[in-house]
Amino acid sequence: MLPERTDTGQATPLYITAVVGLLFFALVYLAFGQADISRNGTQTAADAAALAAAQESRDQLDLTDFRDDLQGLFDGDEIGTANGCTEASRFAARNGARVGCTQLTDGRWGFTVEATSLKPMGDNIVEGTADRHATARATAVVEPYCSFTPREPDESKGPPGSGDEKEKPPLGKLVCDNQEWEIDPGHLELLPDVADLFTVRLAED
Repeated sequence: MLPERTDTGQATPLYITAVVGLLFFALVYLAFGQADISRNGTQTAADAAALAAAQESRDQLDLTDFRDDLQGLFDGDEIGTANGCTEASRFAARNGARVGCTQLTDGRWGFTVEATSLKPMGDNIVEGTADRHATARATAVVEPYCSFTPREPDESKGPPGSGDEKEKPPLGKLVCDNQEWEIDPGHLELLPDVADLFTVRLAED
């Protein structure tokens, strides 16, 4: 008498193959997910470092250096020169990366950083990623919140320096969010803090 035939023996190899295939795709998904996490973390480090560099440069601004060209400063024709790259490196290290930092040379006041993750992506089934480090790039700029209107010369008093004026006239007006300040050339320290006069933001390269 012939033994009864079943499909169990035939189905088992197919089942094993399907499970192995699913596991493989799961590993691929996890591998690429790991790479994405590394890249995203490095981009965050680059963004933070660029913003830190721009903010440091802004905070080091001395308005007295621009006493004779405040309009150029607030129009964006003149820029702060303080280098914030040391601060960029410090922020990058806190976010697990190292950076190269350069000041912009296109007329904008800001910095570009290129970040590299300190840790490699690690071993996984994606070939060639074990020793690779994620990289990212970011640019941050400093821009004025306010507008500056220079004082119009008073022709009735003659040219500057004539007469017996004891006090220098205001340099002009600064307008920030509908608030006005008359700029006293002898008391620039009475102006709002530079953080209230200039904003820092990420920008395109």
